[in-house]
Amino acid sequence: MVTQVAYSEVFRKHDNIGHPENSERTMVMMQAVYSSPLANEMTFIEPSMASEESLYKIHDERMIQAIKDISEKQNSWLDLDTYVCKQDFETARLAAGATVQLCDNVLKGDADNGFAVVRPPGHHATSKTSMGFCLFNNASLAAYDLMEQGKKVLIFDPDVHHGNGTQDIFYHSDKVMYQSFHLSPHFPGTGKIDEIGSGDGRGYTVNAPLSYGNGDGAITSLLQEIFLPVAREFKPDFIIVSSGFDSHHEDPLGGLRLTVDMFGDIIEQLSLLQSKIVCTLEGGYNLSIIGPCLLSQLGVMCGHPQHYQDTTMELRNYQQVLRDLKKTMKQYWDI
Repeated sequence: MVTQVAYSEVFRKHDNIGHPENSERTMVMMQAVYSSPLANEMTFIEPSMASEESLYKIHDERMIQAIKDISEKQNSWLDLDTYVCKQDFETARLAAGATVQLCDNVLKGDADNGFAVVRPPGHHATSKTSMGFCLFNNASLAAYDLMEQGKKVLIFDPDVHHGNGTQDIFYHSDKVMYQSFHLSPHFPGTGKIDEIGSGDGRGYTVNAPLSYGNGDGAITSLLQEIFLPVAREFKPDFIIVSSGFDSHHEDPLGGLRLTVDMFGDIIEQLSLLQSKIVCTLEGGYNLSIIGPCLLSQLGVMCGHPQHYQDTTMELRNYQQVLRDLKKTMKQYWDI
Protein backbone atom coordinates (compact mmCIF):
# COMPACT_ATOMS: atom_id res chain seq x y z
CA MET A 1 0.00 0.00 0.00
CA VAL A 2 1.51 3.33 -1.10
CA THR A 3 0.06 6.36 0.65
CA GLN A 4 1.45 9.69 -0.51
CA VAL A 5 1.35 12.81 1.66
CA ALA A 6 1.76 16.13 -0.15
CA TYR A 7 3.01 18.96 2.02
CA SER A 8 5.23 22.03 1.72
CA GLU A 9 6.55 24.55 4.21
CA VAL A 10 5.40 27.15 1.70
CA PHE A 11 1.87 26.71 3.06
CA ARG A 12 2.99 28.44 6.25
CA LYS A 13 3.42 31.69 4.31
CA HIS A 14 -0.36 31.99 4.33
CA ASP A 15 -0.66 33.17 7.91
CA ASN A 16 -2.51 35.49 10.24
CA ILE A 17 -1.65 34.56 13.82
CA GLY A 18 -4.90 35.99 15.20
CA HIS A 19 -7.03 34.03 12.77
CA PRO A 20 -8.21 30.45 13.51
CA GLU A 21 -7.01 29.35 10.07
CA ASN A 22 -3.31 30.06 10.66
CA SER A 23 0.01 28.37 9.92
CA GLU A 24 0.13 26.50 13.24
CA ARG A 25 -2.54 24.14 11.91
CA THR A 26 -0.38 22.31 9.38
CA MET A 27 2.68 22.65 11.61
CA VAL A 28 1.13 20.64 14.46
CA MET A 29 -0.45 18.18 12.05
CA MET A 30 2.82 17.39 10.32
CA GLN A 31 4.62 17.18 13.68
CA ALA A 32 2.07 14.53 14.67
CA VAL A 33 2.71 12.63 11.43
CA TYR A 34 6.51 12.80 11.61
CA SER A 35 6.56 11.60 15.23
CA SER A 36 4.19 8.72 14.52
CA PRO A 37 5.29 5.19 13.53
CA LEU A 38 2.96 5.68 10.57
CA ALA A 39 5.55 8.01 9.04
CA ASN A 40 7.51 4.96 7.92
CA GLU A 41 4.45 3.72 6.02
CA MET A 42 4.03 6.86 3.88
CA THR A 43 5.78 8.58 1.00
CA PHE A 44 6.16 12.35 1.37
CA ILE A 45 6.15 14.46 -1.77
CA GLU A 46 6.79 18.13 -2.46
CA PRO A 47 3.74 19.39 -4.37
CA SER A 48 3.72 21.09 -7.76
CA MET A 49 1.96 24.40 -8.35
CA ALA A 50 -1.25 24.50 -10.38
CA SER A 51 -0.91 26.70 -13.44
CA GLU A 52 -2.74 30.00 -13.60
CA GLU A 53 -4.53 28.75 -16.72
CA SER A 54 -5.97 25.74 -14.87
CA LEU A 55 -7.77 28.00 -12.40
CA TYR A 56 -10.00 29.29 -15.19
CA LYS A 57 -11.57 25.84 -15.58
CA ILE A 58 -13.75 26.52 -12.53
CA HIS A 59 -13.09 30.12 -11.37
CA ASP A 60 -13.85 33.37 -13.17
CA GLU A 61 -11.30 35.96 -14.23
CA ARG A 62 -12.29 38.69 -11.76
CA MET A 63 -11.93 36.34 -8.77
CA ILE A 64 -8.53 35.06 -9.89
CA GLN A 65 -7.22 38.52 -10.74
CA ALA A 66 -8.30 39.94 -7.36
CA ILE A 67 -6.18 37.41 -5.48
CA LYS A 68 -3.30 37.88 -7.89
CA ASP A 69 -3.33 41.68 -7.54
CA ILE A 70 -3.53 41.68 -3.74
CA SER A 71 -0.85 39.05 -3.24
CA GLU A 72 1.62 41.01 -5.38
CA LYS A 73 1.40 44.02 -3.06
CA GLN A 74 0.44 43.46 0.58
CA ASN A 75 -1.54 41.48 3.12
CA SER A 76 -5.24 42.30 2.90
CA TRP A 77 -8.77 40.99 3.48
CA LEU A 78 -11.35 39.87 0.94
CA ASP A 79 -14.12 39.88 3.57
CA LEU A 80 -14.43 39.74 7.36
CA ASP A 81 -13.30 36.08 7.40
CA THR A 82 -10.92 35.65 4.48
CA TYR A 83 -7.41 37.08 4.28
CA VAL A 84 -4.84 37.18 1.50
CA CYS A 85 -1.13 37.34 2.22
CA LYS A 86 1.68 38.54 0.00
CA GLN A 87 2.61 35.73 -2.43
CA ASP A 88 -0.69 33.94 -1.74
CA PHE A 89 -1.40 33.64 -5.45
CA GLU A 90 1.46 31.16 -5.54
CA THR A 91 0.66 29.55 -2.18
CA ALA A 92 -2.99 28.96 -3.06
CA ARG A 93 -2.02 27.52 -6.44
CA LEU A 94 0.39 25.18 -4.64
CA ALA A 95 -2.47 23.95 -2.42
CA ALA A 96 -4.61 23.30 -5.49
CA GLY A 97 -1.69 21.73 -7.32
CA ALA A 98 -0.98 19.34 -4.46
CA THR A 99 -4.52 17.98 -4.57
CA VAL A 100 -4.50 17.66 -8.37
CA GLN A 101 -1.06 16.01 -8.28
CA LEU A 102 -2.07 13.36 -5.76
CA CYS A 103 -5.18 12.51 -7.76
CA ASP A 104 -3.06 12.15 -10.88
CA ASN A 105 -0.54 9.93 -9.06
CA VAL A 106 -3.30 7.65 -7.77
CA LEU A 107 -4.94 7.49 -11.18
CA LYS A 108 -1.62 6.53 -12.79
CA GLY A 109 -0.99 3.86 -10.15
CA ASP A 110 2.05 5.57 -8.60
CA ALA A 111 0.15 5.64 -5.30
CA ASP A 112 -2.86 3.81 -3.87
CA ASN A 113 -4.22 6.89 -2.09
CA GLY A 114 -3.04 10.21 -0.73
CA PHE A 115 -3.56 13.15 1.59
CA ALA A 116 -2.90 16.78 0.64
CA VAL A 117 -2.04 18.59 3.89
CA VAL A 118 -2.57 22.03 2.40
CA ARG A 119 -3.47 25.60 3.17
CA PRO A 120 -5.40 27.74 2.39
CA PRO A 121 -8.43 25.42 2.34
CA GLY A 122 -10.91 25.46 -0.52
CA HIS A 123 -14.44 24.11 -0.19
CA HIS A 124 -16.15 27.50 0.38
CA ALA A 125 -14.62 29.07 -2.75
CA THR A 126 -17.34 29.24 -5.40
CA SER A 127 -16.82 29.71 -9.11
CA LYS A 128 -16.93 33.49 -8.61
CA THR A 129 -16.10 34.24 -4.97
CA SER A 130 -13.31 33.45 -2.51
CA MET A 131 -14.82 33.23 0.98
CA GLY A 132 -14.90 31.35 4.29
CA PHE A 133 -11.07 31.22 4.70
CA CYS A 134 -10.81 29.74 1.15
CA LEU A 135 -9.16 31.26 -1.93
CA PHE A 136 -9.36 28.61 -4.68
CA ASN A 137 -11.35 25.38 -4.50
CA ASN A 138 -8.70 22.66 -4.26
CA ALA A 139 -11.04 19.66 -4.28
CA SER A 140 -13.07 21.01 -7.19
CA LEU A 141 -10.01 21.73 -9.35
CA ALA A 142 -8.88 18.14 -8.83
CA ALA A 143 -12.36 16.75 -9.50
CA TYR A 144 -12.69 18.80 -12.68
CA ASP A 145 -9.33 17.49 -13.89
CA LEU A 146 -10.50 13.91 -13.29
CA MET A 147 -13.82 14.65 -14.99
CA GLU A 148 -11.96 15.90 -18.07
CA GLN A 149 -10.29 12.49 -18.19
CA GLY A 150 -13.68 10.79 -18.33
CA LYS A 151 -13.86 9.82 -14.65
CA LYS A 152 -16.88 10.01 -12.38
CA VAL A 153 -15.97 11.56 -9.03
CA LEU A 154 -17.55 11.46 -5.59
CA ILE A 155 -16.63 14.40 -3.35
CA PHE A 156 -17.41 13.55 0.26
CA ASP A 157 -17.37 16.49 2.67
CA PRO A 158 -17.36 15.83 6.46
CA ASP A 159 -16.45 19.41 7.45
CA VAL A 160 -18.76 20.98 10.05
CA HIS A 161 -19.43 23.78 7.56
CA HIS A 162 -21.26 23.07 4.32
CA GLY A 163 -19.02 23.21 1.25
CA ASN A 164 -21.11 25.72 -0.63
CA GLY A 165 -18.35 26.37 -3.16
CA THR A 166 -17.97 22.75 -4.19
CA GLN A 167 -21.73 22.35 -4.43
CA ASP A 168 -21.99 25.49 -6.55
CA ILE A 169 -19.32 24.41 -9.02
CA PHE A 170 -20.84 20.99 -9.79
CA TYR A 171 -24.52 21.72 -9.16
CA HIS A 172 -25.44 21.06 -12.80
CA SER A 173 -23.19 18.03 -13.34
CA ASP A 174 -23.96 14.31 -13.29
CA LYS A 175 -20.25 13.45 -13.47
CA VAL A 176 -19.36 14.74 -9.99
CA MET A 177 -21.50 13.79 -7.00
CA TYR A 178 -21.28 15.97 -3.89
CA GLN A 179 -22.21 14.48 -0.50
CA SER A 180 -22.05 16.48 2.72
CA PHE A 181 -23.07 16.30 6.34
CA HIS A 182 -22.74 19.52 8.27
CA LEU A 183 -24.11 21.54 11.16
CA SER A 184 -27.25 23.56 10.44
CA PRO A 185 -27.93 26.37 11.03
CA HIS A 186 -24.28 27.38 10.68
CA PHE A 187 -21.98 29.21 8.27
CA PRO A 188 -22.42 29.58 5.30
CA GLY A 189 -26.18 28.93 5.57
CA THR A 190 -26.42 26.56 2.61
CA GLY A 191 -26.77 22.77 2.41
CA LYS A 192 -30.46 22.17 2.94
CA ILE A 193 -31.97 18.80 2.04
CA ASP A 194 -33.81 20.24 -0.97
CA GLU A 195 -30.56 21.47 -2.51
CA ILE A 196 -30.19 18.42 -4.76
CA GLY A 197 -28.68 19.84 -7.95
CA SER A 198 -30.35 21.04 -11.13
CA GLY A 199 -30.57 20.06 -14.78
CA ASP A 200 -28.36 17.05 -15.50
CA GLY A 201 -27.11 17.30 -11.91
CA ARG A 202 -30.48 16.81 -10.28
CA GLY A 203 -30.07 14.16 -7.56
CA TYR A 204 -26.27 14.38 -7.58
CA THR A 205 -26.04 16.71 -4.57
CA VAL A 206 -26.82 15.01 -1.24
CA ASN A 207 -26.99 17.21 1.87
CA ALA A 208 -27.55 16.12 5.47
CA PRO A 209 -27.99 19.23 7.67
CA LEU A 210 -27.51 18.03 11.25
CA SER A 211 -28.40 19.57 14.59
CA TYR A 212 -26.03 20.79 17.26
CA GLY A 213 -24.75 17.82 19.25
CA ASN A 214 -25.20 15.11 16.61
CA GLY A 215 -22.21 12.79 16.39
CA ASP A 216 -20.93 9.36 15.39
CA GLY A 217 -24.36 7.73 15.54
CA ALA A 218 -25.82 10.16 13.03
CA ILE A 219 -22.87 9.78 10.65
CA THR A 220 -22.92 5.98 10.84
CA SER A 221 -26.64 5.91 10.04
CA LEU A 222 -26.29 8.39 7.18
CA LEU A 223 -23.42 6.41 5.67
CA GLN A 224 -25.18 3.08 5.85
CA GLU A 225 -28.68 4.19 4.86
CA ILE A 226 -28.08 7.01 2.36
CA PHE A 227 -24.56 8.16 1.44
CA LEU A 228 -23.02 4.77 0.63
CA PRO A 229 -26.06 3.23 -1.13
CA VAL A 230 -26.41 6.31 -3.35
CA ALA A 231 -22.67 6.41 -4.07
CA ARG A 232 -22.65 2.68 -4.81
CA GLU A 233 -25.30 3.19 -7.47
CA PHE A 234 -23.38 6.21 -8.84
CA LYS A 235 -20.23 4.01 -9.15
CA PRO A 236 -17.48 6.62 -8.80
CA ASP A 237 -14.11 6.04 -10.44
CA PHE A 238 -12.48 8.22 -7.78
CA ILE A 239 -13.27 9.69 -4.35
CA ILE A 240 -12.05 13.04 -3.07
CA VAL A 241 -12.60 13.76 0.62
CA SER A 242 -12.72 17.37 1.83
CA SER A 243 -11.24 16.46 5.19
CA GLY A 244 -12.52 19.00 7.66
CA PHE A 245 -11.76 18.06 11.25
CA ASP A 246 -13.90 20.83 12.77
CA SER A 247 -16.71 18.27 13.09
CA HIS A 248 -14.83 16.93 16.11
CA HIS A 249 -16.63 17.51 19.41
CA GLU A 250 -13.88 19.75 20.81
CA ASP A 251 -13.49 22.09 17.85
CA PRO A 252 -13.97 25.77 18.79
CA LEU A 253 -15.77 26.57 15.52
CA GLY A 254 -17.86 23.41 15.48
CA GLY A 255 -20.99 22.04 17.09
CA LEU A 256 -21.10 18.44 15.94
CA ARG A 257 -19.73 15.71 18.19
CA LEU A 258 -17.63 13.32 16.15
CA THR A 259 -14.84 11.39 17.86
CA VAL A 260 -11.34 11.03 16.44
CA ASP A 261 -11.95 7.44 15.32
CA MET A 262 -14.99 8.46 13.29
CA PHE A 263 -12.78 10.27 10.77
CA GLY A 264 -10.90 7.04 10.11
CA ASP A 265 -14.16 5.10 9.96
CA ILE A 266 -15.39 7.39 7.18
CA ILE A 267 -12.32 6.58 5.07
CA GLU A 268 -12.69 2.87 5.81
CA GLN A 269 -16.32 2.85 4.66
CA LEU A 270 -15.59 4.88 1.53
CA SER A 271 -12.62 2.68 0.61
CA LEU A 272 -14.92 -0.36 0.45
CA LEU A 273 -16.73 1.48 -2.33
CA GLN A 274 -13.69 2.80 -4.22
CA SER A 275 -10.04 2.42 -3.18
CA LYS A 276 -8.83 5.41 -5.23
CA ILE A 277 -9.14 8.09 -2.54
CA VAL A 278 -7.42 11.44 -2.05
CA CYS A 279 -8.11 13.66 0.96
CA THR A 280 -7.48 17.39 0.94
CA LEU A 281 -7.42 19.43 4.15
CA GLU A 282 -10.27 21.81 4.90
CA GLY A 283 -11.17 22.96 8.45
CA GLY A 284 -10.16 21.90 11.95
CA TYR A 285 -9.02 24.44 14.54
CA ASN A 286 -8.31 22.66 17.82
CA LEU A 287 -4.53 22.32 17.68
CA SER A 288 -4.47 19.42 20.15
CA ILE A 289 -7.01 17.38 18.17
CA ILE A 290 -6.30 17.87 14.46
CA GLY A 291 -3.11 15.79 14.56
CA PRO A 292 -4.87 12.66 15.85
CA CYS A 293 -7.76 13.26 13.41
CA LEU A 294 -5.29 13.31 10.53
CA LEU A 295 -3.57 10.15 11.80
CA SER A 296 -6.95 8.46 12.13
CA GLN A 297 -7.50 8.88 8.40
CA LEU A 298 -3.91 8.22 7.36
CA GLY A 299 -3.80 5.04 9.45
CA VAL A 300 -6.70 3.57 7.51
CA MET A 301 -5.25 4.73 4.22
CA CYS A 302 -1.89 3.03 4.75
CA GLY A 303 -3.37 -0.13 6.26
CA HIS A 304 -2.53 0.52 9.91
CA PRO A 305 -5.73 1.81 11.59
CA GLN A 306 -5.23 3.96 14.67
CA HIS A 307 -7.60 4.06 17.63
CA TYR A 308 -7.89 6.76 20.28
CA GLN A 309 -9.52 6.99 23.69
CA ASP A 310 -11.96 9.71 22.78
CA THR A 311 -15.60 9.69 23.81
CA THR A 312 -18.38 12.23 24.07
CA MET A 313 -22.09 12.49 24.70
CA GLU A 314 -24.06 12.99 21.49
CA LEU A 315 -27.65 13.93 20.78
CA ARG A 316 -29.59 11.41 18.70
CA ASN A 317 -32.28 13.69 17.31
CA TYR A 318 -31.26 13.07 13.69
CA GLN A 319 -34.02 10.65 12.68
CA GLN A 320 -36.15 13.31 10.98
CA VAL A 321 -33.22 14.42 8.82
CA LEU A 322 -32.60 10.79 7.94
CA ARG A 323 -36.23 10.26 6.94
CA ASP A 324 -36.53 13.50 4.97
CA LEU A 325 -33.25 12.96 3.12
CA LYS A 326 -34.12 9.36 2.27
CA LYS A 327 -37.53 10.45 0.96
CA THR A 328 -35.88 13.09 -1.23
CA MET A 329 -33.14 10.82 -2.60
CA LYS A 330 -35.54 7.95 -3.33
CA GLN A 331 -36.77 9.98 -6.26
CA TYR A 332 -33.37 9.54 -7.91
CA TRP A 333 -31.67 6.52 -6.37
CA ASP A 334 -32.67 3.02 -5.31
CA ILE A 335 -32.46 3.37 -1.54
